[in-house]
Amino acid sequence: MKYAYLGPAGTFTEAALLQMPGADTAERVPAASVLSALAMVEDDDADVAVVPIENSVEGGVTATLDAVSVGHNLHITAETLVPITFVLASAAPMPLDRVRSIATHSHGWAQVRKWAEASVPRVEFVPASSTAAAAHGLTRDPAIADAAVCAPLVAEQLGLHVIAREIEDVPGAVTRFVMAAKPGPVPAMTGADKTTVMIPLPEDHPGGLMEILEHFATNGVNICRIESRPTGFGMGDYFFSMDLEGHIAEARIADALAGIHRISPKIRFLGSYPRADGKPQYVGPEVSETAFSAAQRWIESLRR
Repeated sequence: MKYAYLGPAGTFTEAALLQMPGADTAERVPAASVLSALAMVEDDDADVAVVPIENSVEGGVTATLDAVSVGHNLHITAETLVPITFVLASAAPMPLDRVRSIATHSHGWAQVRKWAEASVPRVEFVPASSTAAAAHGLTRDPAIADAAVCAPLVAEQLGLHVIAREIEDVPGAVTRFVMAAKPGPVPAMTGADKTTVMIPLPEDHPGGLMEILEHFATNGVNICRIESRPTGFGMGDYFFSMDLEGHIAEARIADALAGIHRISPKIRFLGSYPRADGKPQYVGPEVSETAFSAAQRWIESLRR
């Protein structure tokens, strides 16, 4: 098995990959970007891709949300959570007051912004494709930036000088990573599952979103993440990326999605998979499998 991931080596994404099923025997292939990692799967250059999708501080990773929802025909098969902590590192020893520019990923920068404003208020932010890429860039060309915000692991691997540790604004921040593969058998239901879907808003009118949400409410489906993203096809043209508590094998999930399909036929099922935190979903008796089966038998008796 070949696993693509957002590289280079030493990223938080590689740490997430090592927690994924089958990672201990898989070949790990770093990619330059989220889009490149996902494209490797579609082009059969990798079996799966591991990419970040959500951060507890910054929210959804838009590149992943857009690519999985509309850019690629892939399904999510697993997820994992990685605690995030950052260091400020430089290629050569340097005092903090000498730092004039810092390279890192935009999501990494968002998680240390308050620290930076207080500690290096006039510093220049230099965008990088990942926090690890910023660290590697210091070793190749020190002129890129004076320092990099990166994971402690990659700073240690590259022998960088650590100027400051634990610089994240919110201690205990976590990033969620997902494994994406070509559509295939859905992982078995565990009782602590998520289902990810993409729902376009077919017509912009008052109550349009409410019509969609009512199907989830009626079927007792909890939405644990919802974000609106532009489709790219025109101003005001949006889709909703959602994570639902539950599995497509459950009648309540299937019934809700079937109802939404009548409203928005271009809805996309993006996978059902075990929750990383193992939290079981609450299912009320009125939306249990037993209740759906009883209702179906009643309808069949009326038709007979």
